[in-house]
Formats: sequence, C-alpha cells, structure tokens
Amino acid sequence: MSEGLFEIPGAPAPARGGGSLADMDHTAAPLAVRMRPRSLDELVGQQHLLAPGSPLRRLVEGDQPMSLLLWGPPGTGKTTIAAVVSHQTNRKFVELSAVTAGVKDVRQVIDAARRDLARAAGTVETVLFIDEVHRFTKAQQDALLPGVENRWVTLVAATTENPFFSVISPLLSRSLLLTLESLTDDDIAVLLDRALADERGLNGEFELAQDARDHLLRMAGGDARRALTYLEAAAGGARAKEAEVIDLKTLETAVDRAAVRYDRAGDQHYDVASALIKSIRGSDVDAAMHYLARMIEAGEDPRFIARRLVISASEDIGMGDPTALGVAVAAAEAVQLIGMPEARINLAQAVVALALAPKSNAVIMAVDAAIADVKAGKVGPVPPHLRDAHYAGAKKIGHGSSYQYSHNDPRGIVPQQYAPDVIDGTDYYNPTRRGGEAAYADRVANIRKILRDRK
Repeated sequence: MSEGLFEIPGAPAPARGGGSLADMDHTAAPLAVRMRPRSLDELVGQQHLLAPGSPLRRLVEGDQPMSLLLWGPPGTGKTTIAAVVSHQTNRKFVELSAVTAGVKDVRQVIDAARRDLARAAGTVETVLFIDEVHRFTKAQQDALLPGVENRWVTLVAATTENPFFSVISPLLSRSLLLTLESLTDDDIAVLLDRALADERGLNGEFELAQDARDHLLRMAGGDARRALTYLEAAAGGARAKEAEVIDLKTLETAVDRAAVRYDRAGDQHYDVASALIKSIRGSDVDAAMHYLARMIEAGEDPRFIARRLVISASEDIGMGDPTALGVAVAAAEAVQLIGMPEARINLAQAVVALALAPKSNAVIMAVDAAIADVKAGKVGPVPPHLRDAHYAGAKKIGHGSSYQYSHNDPRGIVPQQYAPDVIDGTDYYNPTRRGGEAAYADRVANIRKILRDRK
C-alpha cells in the first residue's frame, strides 16, 4: 500500500498535522487531536450545518450516502467532521494524503470499495476522506469521478481554498458543498474550557489566567487547532515551572509571541482600523504598515481589513490613481483565495500602493453632493430626448425623437442637455490637480464647455 494511503475499517485515519485520527485516545497525541469531538453534538460552531435534517446530519445519523466538499478556513472543523463520520457510521473509513497519493492510489481505493459492495451485497460502504483536496491534480480529481458518480465511495473532501477555482467542475457538481465559517471567540472559549477540564485534555491540572485567555483568543483568530496547540504549549511551560496557573508570561514564552494590547470587540478595534485608514490618507506608509501589523497580530479578520482598503481606494484616492481600486479589490480577492498567513503579503502590498498613491476625495464629494440634492427633492423629469424610445408610440409623444448619437460627432460629444432642468449646470465632480486626476481636470473642463454650448 502506498505511503499516501491509509485504511482502517470502522476506524478513523491519519489527520493533517497531528498523526492518525485513530490515535485520538493516545496520550501522546497532540491536544487538538485528543480533544476532537466524537459526535455532532460535541461540535462547536458551524450551527448552520447542524440543523435537524441537514445534509451533514443525514450523512452521519441517517447513514445516507452522499459526497461532501467541506470548504473553510483552517481549524474550523473540516477534519473533525471527517472524524465524526468515522465514529458514528458503520462504514469503512479510508484517508488519502493529497500530498503523497497518486492516481493509482485513488483507483485502488475505489476498486476496493466496489469489491466490498459486491461481496457484501451493498452493506459494506466506504467513506473516502481527502484533506486538502485542492492539492490534487486534475488527473487525480478525475480519477475520483467514477467512484463518486456511482456511489462506490462516499467522498468527504476538505479544502481551505475556493473550490470553484481549485476543484474540477464535474467533481464539484457531484458533491454537496458545505461552507464552514471561522469560529467565534465564544466558540474558542468553549473549546479551551473543555480542554482544560476534560480527562482527554489537561484534566483540571491547570487554570488559565484571564489575561492569558484573552491573549490566546486573539492569537487563535477563529482557528481551533491553533488555540489548542498554543494552550498545550503553555501548559507544558507551566508544568516545567511546577505552576498551577497558566499566566500571560508563560503563554507568551511558550508561543514566542508578544501580547498585542488590542481588543477586537472594543474601542481598540475601531481606533486601530481608523488609524490605518488615516495613515493611508496621510500618505505615511510606515505608520500604515505598523497599524496593519497590529491588526494582523491581534487576529483581526483579514476580510475586514480588505474591505476597509477597498473603501479607502475610492474614498481617499479615487481618480488620483484609478488603479488603486483594482489593487485593493485584488488584495480582497487574494484574502478569500489564499487565506492567512500568506494573505498578509497581499494586504501589505495594497497598503503600500494606497499610502503612496496621489490622494483625491473628489469622487466621494461628487456622489455625496448628488445624493444630497436628490434627498432635497431636486429630481426633475428626464429630458424627453433621453427617454426610452424602444416601444410603439414613443415617437408620437416625443420620447427620444431629438436625441443626437454621440458617436456621430467627430468629437464624440454632442452639445445637448442630459441633466434634469432642476440641476442642469451643476458641477458635482470637481477634480483635483493631483496625480492622474490632473488629466481628468482638464478633460472635464473641456467636456463641460462643449455640453453647455447649445446655441
């Protein structure tokens, strides 16, 4: 059997980063492995997947065959769900390593599952778990299709990357996609308390000081595996000192990471986010990078950071550098596609680009001024020549009859009225002379001159 293939009839198989799922009861197994839930009722978070009659419950409790694709950030329960499937169903459980397995291994599992079904008149089913399925090549994913389509195996595949980019369409269409969400601080707190007290965990040997708990929640960033790994390291440090309390210093020493005084749910959350945007607006790239680092180290949701950058690209830069919005949007997409910690580089690139870009708030001033006029009731009728003329009788009432097609003018601009009478001649967009907007300033002045010359 290939080194990428593991088979344990009626039992779980090896998990990423912590040995075999079959070793969950072994005292030498990592804390995150020992504390894995063994039933759906023990699962923390992901309540949107656990409702009565949900596909996940039907798979686990109803023993109904279906293939699942689990998509979510690290430490949200993808491998745990696979472990629950292995414990609560009567199926044979097989895991393939997406790093080391080849097409031959995939076909070997499917052929064995097919033989088992034939020998046992369909009573022996196989669950095939593939962690990090996005690492499989197209050929390897293609090899899964017959087994999934004919239900020779129940596929449970996990990925941290967007499956619409990383999983082939035929496999995606034959599987039920379940999206897992990052765990909340409350979810992580439940896991920490359970690990501290449970006999499978630290069995009441230590208490966790409040400031250490707060810092651990910040560092976890919604990742259960990370939280339990840090807790285990800190417990080891406390044990070495023969201490019964895991304090902040012990935790920091154990994970080699300084505490960042930052409350994601309080004032600091808004203060640091505000400082980041104002530093970008003020073109201080070094200060902006500092605040980005603080947000990252505090475990701030990278999607929140990306959203703020996208807003800043239009609010503070706008037409000063029209490419800034594209940079910010690309960074936001990279966050979704790649995830942390690698996405910190994409966020940093966007911060540098935005901080050094020429600044202009002309765009937001323009749209807000236009909205203010609309709210004030300046909403006159659309000029008749601009109204829809694509229906019978439109020309009889003058709709569109005198409209002049801009492309027929050598300048590409026809001097005709576009705005309602009530705001005709109003200048909403007032470009600056900074950066790329200087060229737009000249152009908008020339265009307005042509449009308003209607003699």
